[in-house]
Amino acid sequence: MPPIISIVGKSKSGKTTLVEKLIPELKRRGYRIGTIKHAHHGFTLDRKGKDSARHRAAGADAVIVSAPDTMAMIKGHSNPSLTSLAMFLEDMDLIIAEGFKSDCQLKIEVCRADNHKAPIHPIVSRLTAFVSDTDIDMGVPKFGLEDIERLADLIEGQIL
Repeated sequence: MPPIISIVGKSKSGKTTLVEKLIPELKRRGYRIGTIKHAHHGFTLDRKGKDSARHRAAGADAVIVSAPDTMAMIKGHSNPSLTSLAMFLEDMDLIIAEGFKSDCQLKIEVCRADNHKAPIHPIVSRLTAFVSDTDIDMGVPKFGLEDIERLADLIEGQIL
């Protein structure tokens, strides 16, 4: 299984923005990157009336929709762990997860001064790095919100 790093932080902290910046930098370095996003409130890929939705409505436990350059899987699952989801991305060099702050994987926390007064770190285990525009010292390597190359260096050196 490829290594996993979770990007964690409070709502509106910049997790998705950080992931969007890290992916192209790591891809530029030659790595295959998969992502897993934790959706607290659920989501829907199937649209009513489409064949895949009809398959699910008929009782299929899993549906894969395949097109020439893309595939998607919809599978019923009761709150799977990050590790169990990672098995679907075994052909990647690195998995970047967004969320999963309670999971046991290595984590990078994002904290922006304009949205949060304090990080979530005390409830986060295995913190590897801290990305912030604050002067908070978390006892781990700290990076600015735009310091993507140096953060990618850390991921490449410690995780990959």
